[in-house]
Amino acid sequence: MTTGQIAALVGPATAEVQTYPLPEVAPGAVLLRVRRANVCGTDVHQWHYESMALRESGLGHEFVGEVVELGEGVTTDFAGEPVAVGDRVVAVYYLTCHRCPPCQRAEFNLCQNGLAEWIIRPDVPPYFRSAFATHYYVHPGQYFYKVPDEVDDASVAGANCGLAQMLFVMDEVGIGAGETLVVQGAGGLGLYAAAIAHERGARVIAIDGVPERLELARRFGATETISLAEYPEATDRAERVRELTGGIGADLVLEVTGVPASFVEAIDAVRVGGRIASVGNLNAAAEVTMTPGMVTRKSVHIHGVLRYHPWYLHRAVQFLARRRHLHPFEAFSDRSFPLAEVTDALKAGESRSVARVAIVP
Repeated sequence: MTTGQIAALVGPATAEVQTYPLPEVAPGAVLLRVRRANVCGTDVHQWHYESMALRESGLGHEFVGEVVELGEGVTTDFAGEPVAVGDRVVAVYYLTCHRCPPCQRAEFNLCQNGLAEWIIRPDVPPYFRSAFATHYYVHPGQYFYKVPDEVDDASVAGANCGLAQMLFVMDEVGIGAGETLVVQGAGGLGLYAAAIAHERGARVIAIDGVPERLELARRFGATETISLAEYPEATDRAERVRELTGGIGADLVLEVTGVPASFVEAIDAVRVGGRIASVGNLNAAAEVTMTPGMVTRKSVHIHGVLRYHPWYLHRAVQFLARRRHLHPFEAFSDRSFPLAEVTDALKAGESRSVARVAIVP
């Protein structure tokens, strides 16, 4: 094969599959064949032009690939594991420049140049900078890790975004044995969070409006679920959380819905002195009405968390290998589309009818 295809964003909610020659692989770089790419909520937001930076870029970032060519000098992944053509790997979807102010503070997840390559139009070499494509170009210095044989594609495709980020959030904000985590949204991020909290001995309460997602949440470690159909009002859901926690509220509320109103609901559902992790709300233009005094009176700790430190991707792969028999990671996505049907895949992802939709080129 001398050419590949990539889904390019060419207008609001308009994706076009374009064809380009496979690039020459520079020293330190790696060319992958994409085996499976998930439709993440962030991809749907990008598709709708809600990202100012990624309006002329390719789509997709949560994926697993197979090594097609290793650039000069590349013999191992970033954990020192030997790699060869044909090996499956996952790559961190953003870059770390190690020179900007956040990187100098060791805040690698906040690197100011993290999207420096992704924002470039697909018609500029090396073309394949995003995952809704037949190929993906791993740039020199971009973290990537080998996938062990016992972890399948369907399980590991979400490691480089959802799982790695949730591991990072749980470490940054903290969740421990005997604590209660409320997960707002039982999509990909919420299911990963449930599995991580379950391993750490925490109680998990999942909130969602899709019955299939709530059932999956139980299989990923949630002990109780709250349905939006049964509790359509935010105040009722917060009251239900208090009922389930003896009137106290949650130790940690994790917002991964991308719905602005869920942030206000989290303040109501969290206990006095509790913690809120805001991860899903990325739209800088969305507004909500809230009472700031409630944050003060409840002494709530609010953490906004973007991305993850790149080595958390290795921890995510290890987590999957360790927990693969305890949760149905292989059922994480039950619908797949060919690359030519990328628009249908995005629409299915937006409908929230399943945890993750996949594109299999």
